[in-house]
Amino acid sequence: MKKLDGEFRFALGKSMPVLFGYVTLGLGYGLYMHNLGFSFWYPTLMALTIYGGSVEFVIANMLVQHFNPLNVLLITLVVGFRQSFYALSMLKQYRHAGWRKWLLIFGLTDETFVINHYTKVPQEMSQVKVNTWITVLDWGYWVLGAFLGGFLGSVFQLQVKGLDFVMTALFIVLALDQFLQEKSHVSSISGVLITIISLLAVGKTYFLIVTLLLLVAEYYYLTRRHAKGDD
Repeated sequence: MKKLDGEFRFALGKSMPVLFGYVTLGLGYGLYMHNLGFSFWYPTLMALTIYGGSVEFVIANMLVQHFNPLNVLLITLVVGFRQSFYALSMLKQYRHAGWRKWLLIFGLTDETFVINHYTKVPQEMSQVKVNTWITVLDWGYWVLGAFLGGFLGSVFQLQVKGLDFVMTALFIVLALDQFLQEKSHVSSISGVLITIISLLAVGKTYFLIVTLLLLVAEYYYLTRRHAKGDD
């Protein structure tokens, strides 16, 4: 028990930066759900089960529109696809995690990956237990923030204007940052053009599906071309 307590305290210290970030973002998410008309237990339950960050914002918005399960599935896959790349680097570290492996996989967010991957655990402590505690704590921070946002919004009837633009603003900022870091803007420009063409061709109901399929095809083509050294 003493050893476990030491590992918990070690994990708690390492996860402190995530605490402030996740609780703050979770508060915004909970308030956003409240502004959309949902009870506080909706964001809490979604944070517990989906635990997808930006995906939860997207799904919250889609719940008040004509619900299309296929669109939700594709968006979730696309938004979370990046995690499959750095998840591969954790296979060796999580190999002997036993039953904890499933929890570690479920809780592998960007921030949790960084901490678990780069933290050097003291020899007297269990790497698996420290990683598990960090994962569980980070998950708890997000759920706590989502609950507080929804609960406080319900109790005080808070209506914060502009929260419906949060995800749009976030994606714009991320897109601009990515655009500025690119050596070539072919993918970004073609992505915008493909989206506009798809919208005009098939309408707003199915344009997202068509756009995602075309973008995957483009990515495959550019990757193959780069591998052959044609760039």
